[in-house]
Amino acid sequence: MKLRKDKWEFVKLGDVCEKAKSVNIRKQHGSFSYIDIGSVNSELKRVSEIQELDWSIASSRARQIVRKGDTLFSTVRVNLERVAFIENEQNNLIASTGFTVVRANDKSDGQYLFYTVSSPQFIDKLSKLQKGTAYPAVTDKIVFNEEIPLPPLEEQKQIAALFHSIETAMEQVDGQEKNLKALQKNLVNGLVSTEPVFGNLLLSKNCTLTHIGSIAECDKKYPEHEKEVERFVGLEWMEADNFKLQGFGLVENGTTFTKRFAKGDVLFGKRRAYLKKVAVADFDGICSGDILVIRAKARNLLQGLLPYYISSEAFINHAISTSAGSLSPRTKWKDLQTFEIAIPDLKTQEKILDVLKQFDTTIIQLKQQKATLKLLKQKLLNEILGQCVNL
Repeated sequence: MKLRKDKWEFVKLGDVCEKAKSVNIRKQHGSFSYIDIGSVNSELKRVSEIQELDWSIASSRARQIVRKGDTLFSTVRVNLERVAFIENEQNNLIASTGFTVVRANDKSDGQYLFYTVSSPQFIDKLSKLQKGTAYPAVTDKIVFNEEIPLPPLEEQKQIAALFHSIETAMEQVDGQEKNLKALQKNLVNGLVSTEPVFGNLLLSKNCTLTHIGSIAECDKKYPEHEKEVERFVGLEWMEADNFKLQGFGLVENGTTFTKRFAKGDVLFGKRRAYLKKVAVADFDGICSGDILVIRAKARNLLQGLLPYYISSEAFINHAISTSAGSLSPRTKWKDLQTFEIAIPDLKTQEKILDVLKQFDTTIIQLKQQKATLKLLKQKLLNEILGQCVNL
């Protein structure tokens, strides 16, 4: 793409935007489609949910009429990057006054403005202009007063098309990842069903009906627990559908946790089991008492298969049904270990684990592709829009 930057100029955002109209809530009847700040996916920069509401219960913030081609820029906590482009036409679409509605006029391209106001440079500038402690925010006036680089209209469209093609590729990779995860999940759920299935690998003759307590043990002390450890883990560092721990704390900074785990152990969040927090430890450490440390009995089950069994829908549902307490329901191992399961012989387990690991490897590769595309987009945003200040 050949850009004629000598033809570019700097303008205030408001000079290339139309003003969005507002509605009088008191005069409205029936239902409408509503977008609030929480409806925006900050990673994808898209609206993830549109609420169908009746005007009789509408928030006083439901005022701004929006349409296809608009960009919604959240003025509250700008650093969270809740920016979204409206791709599709929809009747009676209303946005919260917590957004600045960026609508292109005849001097600008709507998608170009979207990429400009969602660029790291623009976000950073506006973040520094926020006021307030509990709810730091900027005003529409501050947003529209911000200067942006403005190429000729045709170049705006070319730049927007470039970024759109990268996002399309990211969405395709994201779709492939989701499809693979869903297929893997179906296989795992089939593995733990009353009559287990896993392609042609499982047969009645190579499966034995047992219960979790016979193939795994929980919160035991092992010789490796005598080693000194540096890290601890709480439930906040575990997330659903992700076996990898998302972080850790340092023991030297203080902790009240005492339960030990070793690398390779399966960690299961027994508090609010419906959150589906299952992880595989990749280091030795200490964890919260609300985490069960589970290890397979080697003669009966491969340790590598254990996290798949523990994360299955059937096991999670069993954990939920055996939980007690209203505010923070918790389950116990003595109840979990009664969960019935049919497991195949060890040779068949090895074949099943190999298939599931292939899924994991491919999913990791897709995540890396997404990360690479995201970095490419950020780099191009910096190169194309970020360096224009030197013009």
